[in-house]
Amino acid sequence: MKVVILCGGQGTRLREETEFRPQPMVEVGGRRIHWHIIKCYAHHGFREFVLCLGYRGNMIKEYFLNYEAMNSDCTVVLGQRTQIHYHNDHSERDFSVTLADTGADSMTGGRLKRVEKYVDGEEFLLTYGDGLADLNIGKVVDFHRKHGKLATVTAVRPGSRFGLMELSERGDVDSFLEKPQLEGWASAGFFVLNRRIFDYIPGDSCTLEREPMERLARESQLVAYRHDGFFFAMDTFREYTMLNEMWDRGDAPWKVWK
Repeated sequence: MKVVILCGGQGTRLREETEFRPQPMVEVGGRRIHWHIIKCYAHHGFREFVLCLGYRGNMIKEYFLNYEAMNSDCTVVLGQRTQIHYHNDHSERDFSVTLADTGADSMTGGRLKRVEKYVDGEEFLLTYGDGLADLNIGKVVDFHRKHGKLATVTAVRPGSRFGLMELSERGDVDSFLEKPQLEGWASAGFFVLNRRIFDYIPGDSCTLEREPMERLARESQLVAYRHDGFFFAMDTFREYTMLNEMWDRGDAPWKVWK
């Protein structure tokens, strides 16, 4: 089953890191965040990826084209018949990564529509290039198949960015909760989709989370898998810093691989 990763956005709220590189190339623990996402999926047996490139997508292409050389010791034999010998192995063997240019200004639905030709089979997985979770992808796929809908989205409890206080009529603070979980559910952006989703996308200007998902919901073809574990989206410099701090202290819940 193919895994489609949306990697084309500009990451404007993370401008400190994305001024000169795409958001999926921002590093967490010395590794690009899309590497972490790929490792999570591969841990659950999904090793075929389609990356939807946009803003500075050439940098992602260069990263994968030079992956062997940058992750192995190597000997280069120079001359008319240049040869390269790699001396050590890495754990990303047998990964397949399709790098597709989906336009500089396409919206999320448009980017997905542009890689339709690379998605074979009746089902595929979809996520964004900036979110990490300790999600059991296999269980989400089983849930999707059990319910028989066209689309499954992973839902999480959103956390407040601020501490909440309960106040008395006089203004006394009766209680203080530091960044509690809020009521309701939010999309974590980990999808399982039937390929009929492509029929719901009219063109490049389509935002996947709007028209297609709203129509699927109206038609009772969208179901949510509730995830009570770890989820973190890297949208701002503060969140970038927090993810790196987690990794540095050995507390990275999304690192499910060995």
